[in-house]
Amino acid sequence: MISNKIIGYALLIIGLVIIFCVIYQSYNIFMDKTSAPLIFKTQIIPQSQNVINQDLQKQLNDAINQQFGKMIPVDTFPKILNLFAWSLFAGILVVAGGAISGIGVKLLK
Repeated sequence: MISNKIIGYALLIIGLVIIFCVIYQSYNIFMDKTSAPLIFKTQIIPQSQNVINQDLQKQLNDAINQQFGKMIPVDTFPKILNLFAWSLFAGILVVAGGAISGIGVKLLK
């Protein structure tokens, strides 16, 4: 009886600690105090400087890519994917923390 209460309180506290740690880390990520875990990374492909040997279509494609690069930075898409991955993982941790706390509450009754 007493051991069930001790285990119940321990599980309740562990679940709440998990939830609050995830919320605190998410707050820091979205307030740009820390960065999201890097799961997706950008690869920068070096461009050749020999413009004389390139045909007209390749020069046009390079010019279009440079203009898109000025409008949308190269690392925008991986940042969005990293934030989405963190949000998904944080959601899983919050649900797990809630389940652990729920077990603790059931043991207390």
